[in-house]
Amino acid sequence: MSRGLEGRKLVVATHNAGKMAEMRALFGPYNLGLVSAAELELPEPEETEANFLGNARIKANAAARATGLVALADDSGLEIDALDGAPGVYTANWAEVGGKRDFGHAMRRTHEELSRRGAAEPWRARFRCTLVLAWPDGHEEAFEGSVDGSLVWPIRGKEGHGYDPMFLPDGSALTFAEMPETEKNRISHRSRAFAGLIHACFT
Repeated sequence: MSRGLEGRKLVVATHNAGKMAEMRALFGPYNLGLVSAAELELPEPEETEANFLGNARIKANAAARATGLVALADDSGLEIDALDGAPGVYTANWAEVGGKRDFGHAMRRTHEELSRRGAAEPWRARFRCTLVLAWPDGHEEAFEGSVDGSLVWPIRGKEGHGYDPMFLPDGSALTFAEMPETEKNRISHRSRAFAGLIHACFT
């Protein structure tokens, strides 16, 4: 049975400023106090699972244990059909350069790999997101969302974060990085997972 979140303080288990901004926008209408793992200076646990759910569980439970608060973790990534589902759970790893994340590098690497394989356009892809809520007593709840689309090159737009400038969702003429934040948040993989969370915990 789902547990309510109304009026609670929630730790968002992320050190990604862009992801935290999305969470603040999504949770804006609800009576909830948000604080990020980065603001609390929590260490980032090692993500050792080969799927989104497993890694989200690791992050959520680590934050809940460290703070004694309910914690929300997101694990998400881009799956590209022509690359056999890569980068998938390793999406952030593809952006690692010199100990920092550079998604410009990740997108160039992706385009180079598609070109090397001679992959024909459209380059079909999807963003997937799994959200896990963890309570300090070990209770967990999980919610999933996805959005299908294709990849563009050259990249387009300056909004959003991560692979947003390369991802064109189905039914749109704009990449995620060309959309206003409110429009992206209406249709994104994260917002779809978030809708399940809201239905379970606020209604």
